[in-house]
Amino acid sequence: MNRDTPSGLGAPIRRVEDERLLTGRGHFVDDMAMPDMTYMHLVRSPHAHARILSVDTKSAAKASGVLGVYSAVDLDRENVPGLSCSWVPPAASANKSYLPIQPLLAKNKVRYVGDPVALVVADSLSHAKDAGELVEINYDLLSSVTLVDALEPDATRVWDDAESNVAFQIETGDGEAVDEQFAVAAHVTRIKVHYPRASANSMEPRSTLAYRDAMDGRVTLCSSAQAPHEVKEVISHVLGIPQLDLRVIAGDVGGAFGMKGQVYPEEMLVVWAANKVARPVKWTAERSESLSADMHGRHQIAEAMLALDEDGRILAFRTRVTIDVGAYLSKQAGVPPRNATISYPGTYHVPLIHAIAKATFTNTVQLGPYRGSGKPEATYVLERLVEQAAREMSIDPIEMRRRNLIRAADMPYQTPVGYIYDCGDFEQVLNKTLELADWNGFESRRGFSEGLGMRRGIGLALHCQRAGTFSERMEIRVESNGQVALHVGTLSTGQGHETMFAQMVSGWLGLQMSDVRVFQGDTDKTLFGRGTFAQRSMSTGGSALKVAADQVIAKGKRLSAWMLEASEEDIDFEGGMFRVAGTDRAVSFREVAAKSYLGGGLPSEFGVGLDGVGSHDGTYTFPNGCMICEVEVDTETGHIRIDRLFAIDDVGAVVNPLTLEGQLHGSISMGIGESLVEQVLHDRQSGQLLTGSFMDYAMPRADMMPNVTHDVSLVPTQTNLLGVKGGSEAGNCGVPPAVVHAVIDALSPWGITEIPLPATPERLWQLINAV
Repeated sequence: MNRDTPSGLGAPIRRVEDERLLTGRGHFVDDMAMPDMTYMHLVRSPHAHARILSVDTKSAAKASGVLGVYSAVDLDRENVPGLSCSWVPPAASANKSYLPIQPLLAKNKVRYVGDPVALVVADSLSHAKDAGELVEINYDLLSSVTLVDALEPDATRVWDDAESNVAFQIETGDGEAVDEQFAVAAHVTRIKVHYPRASANSMEPRSTLAYRDAMDGRVTLCSSAQAPHEVKEVISHVLGIPQLDLRVIAGDVGGAFGMKGQVYPEEMLVVWAANKVARPVKWTAERSESLSADMHGRHQIAEAMLALDEDGRILAFRTRVTIDVGAYLSKQAGVPPRNATISYPGTYHVPLIHAIAKATFTNTVQLGPYRGSGKPEATYVLERLVEQAAREMSIDPIEMRRRNLIRAADMPYQTPVGYIYDCGDFEQVLNKTLELADWNGFESRRGFSEGLGMRRGIGLALHCQRAGTFSERMEIRVESNGQVALHVGTLSTGQGHETMFAQMVSGWLGLQMSDVRVFQGDTDKTLFGRGTFAQRSMSTGGSALKVAADQVIAKGKRLSAWMLEASEEDIDFEGGMFRVAGTDRAVSFREVAAKSYLGGGLPSEFGVGLDGVGSHDGTYTFPNGCMICEVEVDTETGHIRIDRLFAIDDVGAVVNPLTLEGQLHGSISMGIGESLVEQVLHDRQSGQLLTGSFMDYAMPRADMMPNVTHDVSLVPTQTNLLGVKGGSEAGNCGVPPAVVHAVIDALSPWGITEIPLPATPERLWQLINAV
């Protein structure tokens, strides 16, 4: 479709930002260079847990090109505080919580491999790194702890003054009522799942550049962040810079996935260091730093139980989850534990739920929200339980699901954990996926694979996850020539917002897309914004944009009525024209925009311009779907090949089918990675990071991606103005259980009923040969 053609929701518009990005004209932080720019290098701890006996920076300070070398002593001298966790759920009892401050540079102790201890600023990166080698740090090594051992009675404490390694605990549901149902259940299914740590590994590493404007004294930080206004607020608080004296800019951001939603010490330190050396300071993470110092995701150990009656209908669900939060609490550390307790019941009618999550300190880098943030883990646990219960009770897995699905007629549906599903048709989603995947024809495909010496399996998983949260603000400014600037509070980190927001406004205002431009990520250009996370950009941000567009149209109707000497009630707006209903008298959007800036002669009530500001409260939506995959397993080597994958999604309404497909494929690749190869590993004794490079941390490859067949089954939501639900977490939630179910099905002759994540060839080979 021609970019200059007016469009709207549902149009398959190719991404307008791709030409700029693919031809090297993107504007990433590390592309930036400034006069007299300097470079920051961080000296990081090689130990997981140790006392700092001394830090000697004298030799480093004398090295070639060095402008300054600093440690925690220098920060303390200026009373610079650390970073705190801003959100722990109200369900976490305050008097039982331990919420420590994370120092910007470690003092007294280091608590994970990669903990920053000193920083060097030099005129080149090589000089800074060379000087870093000269910083002398004496350590007294201590024993460390990982998640497997953190709650043992004699476990090493990450924080000396804490009672244990439990940072906080969250409990939801009626434990006694659940116990009663388990006592009378005809069948109880139990599983224990260790969901491994994952690293986001965004294409663009974290990068920051800070400088002070000599003219007005204001400080600018360029950062590859997800939420620039949040970064601005935290820097202002920690470093004592008035917010009006601080500007944060996020240009093009090459992937984030929640990891760049954290506010990091490096962002504080480049601003502080730029002030110390009175020159611009840049820091960009090397890949080894990213793997060791970026906020990780996932990692929990869940013990779960399902109580069922004699017909396989669910009576109650119980789970106990130990969640790794690392050595320090990330800004949103409470999100994954909270989601571990309230991301149920998925698509199923579960009358009673009792969940306990323990946020647990370990000698590892902090853990926080990562694409789905606890929801993929919860989906995995629930789907594994339902599948295993079906096998234990000799009930067809599809029939087991049908018996327990929440029906469309039950909507709105109140879940036991407090959510209200406003709409959805889970059985229709299931039926469409079964048809799309030709489930009934699977046995012939299995026979074909066996003829090639391969075991073939088929697996299914349903998912339903919360999307949207917190309010958002969007602004539309109309130029005198009718061109439109969108100043949006969300931030694209690769999703295609420049295309989708422009096509939406193009359709609403009847403009060519080339006349609409999106501005984002600059706290000087956008009054406020919460950034992008939790599948909220279209539901919350898009709805706020619709409110702003409606304001523009309403102002245009008032002004055009005056121009046409008609009643405002008689003005219709369509296709970029304000028209007196039932007549040929009309003025264009451009004409009205030009008139709105008339320097005199307009009645005062019209003001100046056609700008509009919209907000939306961020009411939850519940995207859902079903995935079916087929795998081939080589029983001689344990190698798994995902042959095909089918997905049906209810995203409420489709803004752009091309970008939706991109989100689906991206989330599927992440789900495949976590299913088959990805895991952050630490040595259980020393706490050393064992996956500190891409030689050891395996990423999904192109040859691992199956043919994906996708369709939608839409039930628009009424909780926002666009009817959208969200479409960026389907693969994360649905792929891991679907893959594991397919592998278990393939290996059913061996009696294998449980496969650890990730399902590596070695692990499968060991399981097969242990029978």
